[in-house]
Amino acid sequence: MSGKYDDIIDLPHHVSETRPRMSRTDRAAQFAPFAALTGYEAVIADTARRAEEEVLREDTVPLSEAEINTDDTKGGAHR
Repeated sequence: MSGKYDDIIDLPHHVSETRPRMSRTDRAAQFAPFAALTGYEAVIADTARRAEEEVLREDTVPLSEAEINTDDTKGGAHR
């Protein structure tokens, strides 16, 4: 049975005489996951931090009498 690559399968591996061999680290970097959304994680972290600050700020601001009595007739929860 004759295969498609039988004529080249036993040839020695090519080694360039002009280019230096690439380090394993550099070769691995070529196959690392592509970060299409550069900075996305930082934006998400910043948004989460701001939301947390807002929640903490709301928890420390005293409620006015109007806010406390707003939902009395609707059976809503008080803050």
